[in-house]
Amino acid sequence: MNSTPHDRPPILIYDRTLRDGHHAVGHQLDANQLRAYATAANAARVPVVEVGHGNGLGASSLQIGRAKLDDATMLTTVREALTSSKMGVFMAPGWGTSDDLATAVHHGADVVRIAAHCTEADVTERHLGVVRDLGAEAQGVLLMSHMTSAGRLAEQCALMVKFGAQAVGIMDSAGHYLPTDVTERVHAIADAVDVPVIFHGHNNLGLAVANSLAAVDAGACVIDATARGFGAGAGNTQLEALVAVLERRGFDTGIGLRAVLAAGDVAAHHLMKAPPSIDSIAVASGRAGVFSGFKRPVLEIARTEGVDPIDLFLTLGERQVVAGQEDLIGDVARQLKAATR
Repeated sequence: MNSTPHDRPPILIYDRTLRDGHHAVGHQLDANQLRAYATAANAARVPVVEVGHGNGLGASSLQIGRAKLDDATMLTTVREALTSSKMGVFMAPGWGTSDDLATAVHHGADVVRIAAHCTEADVTERHLGVVRDLGAEAQGVLLMSHMTSAGRLAEQCALMVKFGAQAVGIMDSAGHYLPTDVTERVHAIADAVDVPVIFHGHNNLGLAVANSLAAVDAGACVIDATARGFGAGAGNTQLEALVAVLERRGFDTGIGLRAVLAAGDVAAHHLMKAPPSIDSIAVASGRAGVFSGFKRPVLEIARTEGVDPIDLFLTLGERQVVAGQEDLIGDVARQLKAATR
């Protein structure tokens, strides 16, 4: 039986605006933009503000996009603006290294999240240990989590706890979940571990806030969100809406609603040309279960090769292409083009 809000610990909302949001602008946020939003999030008493290249530490590259600023500059800029909020970073083994983790902690990262594909938690062992040795809070998350079962996710999360993760959970990287999917998976994970459970939603099917609420009801107590939903594709769970919904349900987030609404305005005015929208491409991505960060390269390659981007997304979904396999987008597009001819 689920506990009532009054029986539960506070819900910790982690703000991913300055990391996941980077996908929406080709990783091109500058120091003034980072500083402006970090200052606003800090004023709203957001517990953790995450910063970095959209794909995490060490990921700036020609393959997936070079960031305007290097990791050290981003970290230093945001750290100076956070007087009460903690600073978080994200790293996926293969893009980042132990040296990147040491640099991040040296520049003031308090929370370090190590990510792996949903069935590959074993690759997090070394880096979770490094984070613990560095004295930062170590978290583990599973990407593209819709691609395996609830039981397998629970096993993988328990493995990351064994490796030293102090919080574990799942990312709906493609915005593919329905609330019932989230409930089943979070229940299974919460039953398997004795650390806080994380949920990270995307809004491709318009369900990010509903899915986040389902996660909370199922036992998650760390929920990711971004201002105005700033993020890849249709964006992430919208921070301001999530705070308001959780307040209505009686959960304590510790975040000031008026101040977080103001932070949303800062994001809208300084970070993005327009808020994310649930367009046809976003829906196709969510339905196909394809990483939301593929939107920009899919559109560019579809235009170059003269194929329908919706067909391209659906085919990528059939082939279960995941983040890090961006080079396959062109191959699949050319195969579609040849088949059409």
